[in-house]
Amino acid sequence: MPPQTSFGLQDPHYFLGRGEILGWINDTLGLRLSKVEDTCNGAVACQLLDALHPGQVPMAKVDYNANNEYQMINNYKVLQDCFNKMKIDKYVEVARLVKGRPLDNMEFMQWFKAYWDQVTNGQPIGAYDGPGRRALCKTGDMKSSGGSKAAPGIKAAPAAAAVPRAAPAAAPAARPAASNKTTSPGDRDQMDKLQLQMEDLRLKADGFEKEKEFYYSKLRDIELLCQTPVIADVPIMKRVQEILYAATSEDGGRIMRETQVEFAGREYTEEDLQADG
Repeated sequence: MPPQTSFGLQDPHYFLGRGEILGWINDTLGLRLSKVEDTCNGAVACQLLDALHPGQVPMAKVDYNANNEYQMINNYKVLQDCFNKMKIDKYVEVARLVKGRPLDNMEFMQWFKAYWDQVTNGQPIGAYDGPGRRALCKTGDMKSSGGSKAAPGIKAAPAAAAVPRAAPAAAPAARPAASNKTTSPGDRDQMDKLQLQMEDLRLKADGFEKEKEFYYSKLRDIELLCQTPVIADVPIMKRVQEILYAATSEDGGRIMRETQVEFAGREYTEEDLQADG
């Protein structure tokens, strides 16, 4: 039986946080990503597929340092071609991902983790040489994956030669510098708690945004269906469109009840419908 590729928004993987997703990517591929939007150029997705299905991804066609939409789209073409070849039923929304918005890229990586766990049954894969595989790419390894380095040709001035020191006898009484203050353990604990609270709020906000987009997309599908030739002439669809465009929730409820009476003979409450179901 082929692995599942479609997952509802209630799937537990869509509730994974940034830290969990980034930890999984970094541990699997030997990277040091700090933001989920760093995956927006498509190279990370290509390499995750390479790790999961060895030999299926032509890494020489992947550009880990793609930094414009044309180069990023080429990476996603490689990915989509591989999906099609392996019969992975997943359409990649390239136009949204290349914009680098955290929410879109987070959702795609959550889907990838769900698919990964389907294939592996949640078990670790064998040894995988992430840097070695990236070395085969068009422009080699990700330029920023090995940590920051000093810019070439710039040398720091020797500390002893920076400012002449005054003679010890002439030195004024030293005052404690503000920068030498030490943070107490209590302050550090409080800062850690605040950071955790901020991360929790950020994840909740992302969840609300994702839920809003989910329901908006459904409403948009219904709206397009109501506007489709032939279908738009069906009486019940005209009433559905009236509900969609109702100015207030009260108006929408009134139209719904009128439609129930017109087509079903009487009004039905939510409790009635749940009991009938």
